[in-house]
Amino acid sequence: MTADSHTLDLMFRDARTYVAWQPKPVDDEVLKRAYDLAKMGPTSANCCPMRVVFVKSKDAKEKLKPCLDAGNVDKTMTAPVTAIIGYDLEFYKKMDRLWHSGGKMFEGKEELIKTTAFRNGTLQGGYFILAARAVGLDCGPMSGFDNAKVDEVFFSGTKIKSNFLCNLGYGDASKLYPRGPRLEFDEVCRFE
Repeated sequence: MTADSHTLDLMFRDARTYVAWQPKPVDDEVLKRAYDLAKMGPTSANCCPMRVVFVKSKDAKEKLKPCLDAGNVDKTMTAPVTAIIGYDLEFYKKMDRLWHSGGKMFEGKEELIKTTAFRNGTLQGGYFILAARAVGLDCGPMSGFDNAKVDEVFFSGTKIKSNFLCNLGYGDASKLYPRGPRLEFDEVCRFE
């Protein structure tokens, strides 16, 4: 089975990084549907370290604002939702439910924990972007923020660390930049 052309357009070919948004709210159920799709993507040992905070309220947006680089303030403050995609350094504590041998292989192995959490949390963040597109949302993933400030404001008292932000909503296509070029297959891939 392969995806049809319309689906490929929706997920990849026509999908863009949005920086401006229509003033249309995003229903919580849409965000839940996106997560329910994203959670199905594979992670090593089914570790599932991604954690997400959906910043929607005016108060939460104001807490996020001082964490943003200047160039990301307007697009984030006007986005209906900003997802803080994080990763949990204590992910292995939930693995008794997720993996046949639990998370004991990670206990006391700080470097393995960090590498596994970051790699797989990032992978899940990519799945989340595709899932959000699949449920009809436009996305504006970005860096350009102070991770330490975000962690202090939104993850204080936890072992969760922020990875990247993703503005979500219904994009204003009239404000899109021209699509940037991409590298060709032969520039980045090889067979051995």
